[in-house]
Amino acid sequence: MRKQELTRVRAALEGQLAELLGHGIETVHEMAGQGGEELPDPNDRASRETDRSHALRLRDRDRKLIAKIEEALARIDAGTFGRCESCGGRISPARLRARPVTTLCIDCKREAEQRERA
Repeated sequence: MRKQELTRVRAALEGQLAELLGHGIETVHEMAGQGGEELPDPNDRASRETDRSHALRLRDRDRKLIAKIEEALARIDAGTFGRCESCGGRISPARLRARPVTTLCIDCKREAEQRERA
């Protein structure tokens, strides 16, 4: 992958990482701000709990994506970004643009998905 493309991918990954970390901070502040007030209506309490549960599920997904982004940035630093972990082949630039945290080429990913289904 060309240096200019790597720079573009790195900037996109770093921007996405900063955004995800910001979401986590916002969620913590929102939950801390709501904790002290008691809601007398059971429906309001249930709605709040549902909202909290949803926010926590989203942050859990973000946490997993943050780890993948950090791994992709490490691969850029190591010079292995864009290489398939399975076969060692080149991952297509189109696939990397669509999903820069990917570690498998499209053929190996298809094989992995087929094994999961079986």
